[in-house]
Amino acid sequence: MAQPTPHPDQMYIEGLANNNSAVIQSIYKKFVPKVIHYIRNNSGDEDQAQDVVQEVLILLFDQAKAKKLTLTCPFDAYFFLLCKRKWLNELKKTSNKGVTLVEDFTSNTEATNDMATQTEVFEEKQQLFDTMFQKLGEKCQEVLKLSFVLKSMEEVAEKLNVTYGYVRKKKSLCTGQLTQWIQESSHFRTLK
Repeated sequence: MAQPTPHPDQMYIEGLANNNSAVIQSIYKKFVPKVIHYIRNNSGDEDQAQDVVQEVLILLFDQAKAKKLTLTCPFDAYFFLLCKRKWLNELKKTSNKGVTLVEDFTSNTEATNDMATQTEVFEEKQQLFDTMFQKLGEKCQEVLKLSFVLKSMEEVAEKLNVTYGYVRKKKSLCTGQLTQWIQESSHFRTLK
């Protein structure tokens, strides 16, 4: 299957991934006021709106860093839809009744909805991974964290002051345990 052609607004995703302050300021200037206005008009306040914006920006940063985000729609529509869905989910959690999602079709396209859904699934997978990662022992967490950031297992062994063989075996066992817990999780089956 061919890769989708990135939207010109992909520059915002790349700017987030590279922690480019000019791009981040641009996002805050161009797109955040619309989100704040929406949340304030829908049972929220300025602080809650800022929290939603922060959570979505962190999610986009994580997804961009993982190279799993190719924008195929305008950033404005995508960002707003993610914030809107996150806010409606917050309202749903704090209320006893369900929240009806009334779509305004002015900025929502199928591509925007698909992208937002992909990002939400990515977030759920990250949360599942984080939950299961926390169940690992301290040594396993340390070995895996170092293997995520260092270039080679030799460097990990050197950093931990252990042998290369030990680190390879430990990483294999820890990765196996983590994978098993994730796959055994009932939540994992719903994410496929």
